[in-house]
Amino acid sequence: MKILFHICCAPCFAAPYFHLKKEGHEIHGFWYNHNIHPYTEYRKRLETVEEFAEKQNFPLIVKDEYDLEKFLRKAAFRENERCRICYYDRLKYTAIVAKKGNFEAFSTTLLYSKFQDHALIKEIGESLAKEYGIKFYYSDLRKYWKEGIEISKDMNMYRQQYCGCIYSERDRYLK
Repeated sequence: MKILFHICCAPCFAAPYFHLKKEGHEIHGFWYNHNIHPYTEYRKRLETVEEFAEKQNFPLIVKDEYDLEKFLRKAAFRENERCRICYYDRLKYTAIVAKKGNFEAFSTTLLYSKFQDHALIKEIGESLAKEYGIKFYYSDLRKYWKEGIEISKDMNMYRQQYCGCIYSERDRYLK
């Protein structure tokens, strides 16, 4: 299958990428992460994804829009729903690009993280799939968690310590 994969960061994409490629899928990457804070973190993650795409020779579409204000306006007073808002925005743009690019399906590296809400991601992905007429490729990529950590360390990738938004950065330090 030709799949457009939303990529939150290269370490979360590495192991799933190798497995999906081995299964015969044609994988294209898509970068859209307007929520990442601060901007220096956003740049480090994007540069790491670009380096990985270049080394592995897969196509990467970059929607390089750092729109922190847009994310914060949507999340303000709905902080407990911020992940839903964030998942929706990123998956929506992935579905739109996948449909326009004649992909067979779209997916996301958010499914790799054991810290993300898989049921919610799947619900949103399937809803957007119906809306845009393109398949949402769901796979529980958490099974590659340890392997992905090893690959990212072996490849000397920049490895972030929080999901990305200002709230997750706060939670990282307040624990």
